[in-house]
Amino acid sequence: MEILLKSNAGYYAMRAPETNAGLLDEFSDALWLEDGLSRNTLDSYRNDLQLFGEWLNKRNQGNGILTEATHADLLEFLASRVSAKMKASTTSRELSSLKRFYRFLLRQGKISSDPSLNIETPKLQRHLPDSLSEKEVELLLSAPDLRLPLGLRDRAMLEVLYASGLRVSELINLRYSQVSMDMGVLRVMGKGRKERLAPLGEEALEWLNRYTREARAALLNGIVTDTIFVTTRGAAMTRQAFWYLIKRYAQQVGITKQLSPHTLRHAFATHLLNHGADLRVVQLLLGHADISTTQIYTHIARERLKQLHASHHPRG
Repeated sequence: MEILLKSNAGYYAMRAPETNAGLLDEFSDALWLEDGLSRNTLDSYRNDLQLFGEWLNKRNQGNGILTEATHADLLEFLASRVSAKMKASTTSRELSSLKRFYRFLLRQGKISSDPSLNIETPKLQRHLPDSLSEKEVELLLSAPDLRLPLGLRDRAMLEVLYASGLRVSELINLRYSQVSMDMGVLRVMGKGRKERLAPLGEEALEWLNRYTREARAALLNGIVTDTIFVTTRGAAMTRQAFWYLIKRYAQQVGITKQLSPHTLRHAFATHLLNHGADLRVVQLLLGHADISTTQIYTHIARERLKQLHASHHPRG
C-alpha cells in the first residue's frame, strides 16, 4: 500500500510499512486460493504466527514486525516453547507454520532471505489414534434417547459418522444436496477442496430417513435450511457441541477410554481393516491425500492380522 507525503516540491508516494495483520491476511488468502484450506486450518496458521509476533514484540520491546525476524529469533522462539514444556507436536506445528509463512514472504519479494531455512522439523513419534471396539461402538450408538427429536438426530449423526468415516467438520456441515438416498452415498468436499464419495450403508440410511421424517421438522420449527443436522435454533451444530455429545454419551454407557471428536472415524477405518478391507480403499474412503496417513491404522488392526496368520501360516 502506498501513502502520499507532502514536501516543498509537492506530493510524493511512499510505500507504507507492512503490518503483521496485513501480512497474515495476504498469507491466509493465498493459502485459501492455492490449497482451498478450511477455515479451521487457516485459523490455526494465523494463531501460530500471531503467537510468534507477540513473542517477538515482547522480546524486542515493541518491534514485533514479522518481516524483520531473523534466523536467531526463530530458534530462540522455538527454544522458549520447549522450555515452556509445550508438546513436541505443538512446537513442530508452529515451526511448520513459520516455514510456510516465510516461504510465502520470500516468494512475494517481501523479504530477501528465509529466516526459517535450515531449521529442521523434529521427527515425532506417531501416536496411535484412540479407537473403540465394535461392541463399544454399538453401546455408543444405542445411547441417545429415541423418544426425543434430539435423540433421533444424535443417533442419525452417530450412525452416519461411523458408516461413512466423515470428519466431524464434514458431518456438521452436511446438506441434503450432498446425499443420494437412492444410491446410498454422500458427496463430500474434504480438505484441499477434494471431492469424494462416501457410502452410507443400509443402517445409517435408515436412521437418516427416520430422523428426517420424525424429528427434523420439530427441531426447525418452520425454519428452512438445507443443512441436515440442526439444533433447536435451526442452525448447524458446532464441532464443540458435537464433541460434548460424544463425551456425554460415552460416559452414559460406561466407556472410559480417552475419546476425541474423530473417535468414530478412527473406529470406521480400524474395523474396515479388521474385516479385510484393502488399505487403498480405506485411504479413498477417508479422503487421505497420502497413503502414509492411512497406514497408521494398520498398527491397530491387529485382530485381522492375527486371524490371517492363524489361518494361512503353516505354524499358525
